[in-house]
Amino acid sequence: MLDICENDEEILNLLNESIKNIEKKLENLEIKILLNKEYDHLNCYLEIHPGAGGTESCDWANMLLRMYERFCEQNNFKYTIISMLKGEEAGIKSATLLIKGEFAYGYLKVEQGVHRLVRISPFDSNSRRHTSFASVSVIPEFEDTKEVLINESDIKIDVFHSSGAGGQSVNTSDSAVRITHLPTKIVVSCQNERSQLKNKEQAMSILKNKLMQLELEKENAKLNNLKNNDAINFGSQIRSYTLEPYTLVKDNRSNFETPNAAAILNGDIKDLILSNLKND
Repeated sequence: MLDICENDEEILNLLNESIKNIEKKLENLEIKILLNKEYDHLNCYLEIHPGAGGTESCDWANMLLRMYERFCEQNNFKYTIISMLKGEEAGIKSATLLIKGEFAYGYLKVEQGVHRLVRISPFDSNSRRHTSFASVSVIPEFEDTKEVLINESDIKIDVFHSSGAGGQSVNTSDSAVRITHLPTKIVVSCQNERSQLKNKEQAMSILKNKLMQLELEKENAKLNNLKNNDAINFGSQIRSYTLEPYTLVKDNRSNFETPNAAAILNGDIKDLILSNLKND
């Protein structure tokens, strides 16, 4: 057995480095064990919709969009804004992202639900505190949707002019496409491509994934939590973000909480996500 002197900094540094490497390997192994569900390895579509509250909720939805964009950038996920509809005064009325990367769906599936914000409103001249809600929906990008058949008579296709979302090359021509599936009332849209045909193909792909999701939900209880139909209002939130009169982000499922709301809203949500995966 080696007689290690406390002052031997070189050996101590090597030991510390070895410990860090072992801890990193254990963390990666734990994550792989947590992300072992059937669809966890897939890419995913993430949708954001504001709740009641007009400009306040639209702005909150836009803050969530930025949070997920930063999360992707920090964790080597590639994202594309498939569709975005701007709010009348500020923020967004809706946004759909395609997120690609290892275990994209596995990580982000726990973000599905209603997110609640409490803050001093920047839109209130009296500087009053407001509560806003927005919903996040996450579905996997299934590897094979060939079995999903869509009758032309079941869909309504509209072409519209994109409001322009900025950022990652969102189209601003008249080639944006919206498809409504009449039997299920599902509405999807795409505006990131330059041609109407490509936007239609992308929108149809999203629709097929949503229809496949619904069908699997009926047949297999494993996917019952893929789609959240809760109302976007008080009492249904999965997470609360409080900026006034104190700062606190608390997840209502895992009870994870942190006073560093600024970091969370800047995309540092991995610990929040892992807390829910461990709680699953």
